[in-house]
Amino acid sequence: MATTSIPPLPVKDTLIDPSPSLRYSYFTPISPLFNAYDRFSLWRADLGLPQPGTVENLQKEVKSTHLTNFAFDGARADLTKSLSMSPLFQVTHSFALGSQTAPSSYNFGAIFGSTQVFLQGGVDHDGNVSGRFNYGWTPSTVTKLQAQLSSQPGHNMIQLEHDYQGQDYSINGKAMNPSPTDGTGIYVGSYLQSITKNIALGVETIFQRPTPDVSEISSSYLAKITSSDKSWIATAQTQGLGILQTTYWQKLSDKVEVAADLQLIAMPNRREAITTIGAKYDLRLATFRAQFDTTGKVAALLEQRFTPTFAFLISGEIDHFKNQAKIGLGVMIESSSLTPEEMGMPPQP
Repeated sequence: MATTSIPPLPVKDTLIDPSPSLRYSYFTPISPLFNAYDRFSLWRADLGLPQPGTVENLQKEVKSTHLTNFAFDGARADLTKSLSMSPLFQVTHSFALGSQTAPSSYNFGAIFGSTQVFLQGGVDHDGNVSGRFNYGWTPSTVTKLQAQLSSQPGHNMIQLEHDYQGQDYSINGKAMNPSPTDGTGIYVGSYLQSITKNIALGVETIFQRPTPDVSEISSSYLAKITSSDKSWIATAQTQGLGILQTTYWQKLSDKVEVAADLQLIAMPNRREAITTIGAKYDLRLATFRAQFDTTGKVAALLEQRFTPTFAFLISGEIDHFKNQAKIGLGVMIESSSLTPEEMGMPPQP
């Protein structure tokens, strides 16, 4: 018997169901925006732009070299006791008397620090209380809270701040004495972006609203130039109202740093310029700072550390135009109940 072969059934054309991601990209109208953002992020990553730092620390190196924030007059003593190193916990007693610019005072402070939390608080002899709280959500995201309570009217203050540092930019927002009911307060926002490996540009905007009927907004523009080997940094900041500030910092060696600061005011009712030049020398057990400016002031500060737990400070300033002089003496004593191994120091014989 002859056998007949059965022809195969015709294969129907089947549609292949696209993947969810393809369907999403086909039917989502905003998908081209995500694709453009991804390509832009890859392009920025390929540039290898550095992290520019924050606007608040734009002049950090200059302030560390100059002694404007370190000089004092009269007598002062800081007694610090470390109770723990991990987490960090220490208390400080600070005494100041005989100053020509500030009354005698006593302040008790405490510091607690861990990998995510930083707490700092203090109270003085008049009952004024101040505190600071920082919480790091991630290594690049930090929320800060600062408060001050005083018996004097108008001296109470609270400040909320959030800081985010991206790969090649930084964003910061602050609110000082904000009122949720009428919106009064001072609000500050800043943005700093690296545009090349050596140049960063930024803007800072301040919105002030002392009363619900009065408000004022102003912006300042910033620029930062850093050498490739990080040996010198130049900055400039202008507020658009005839105010310009420029700084220059250079590290001459591992122990010597120099810095210059120029503040220029060119307003219809005020015109002046002040230049400050200073240097910092780090010796084996001492740090010496000296500076002079165009107003006729010459100042110097010596911090001599005799032992790791005892330091002696002497500060002096002469104003040649006003024929005035200031001098300050201070000591810094640190004590701890921890062993050298607990403090991370080599054991003592």
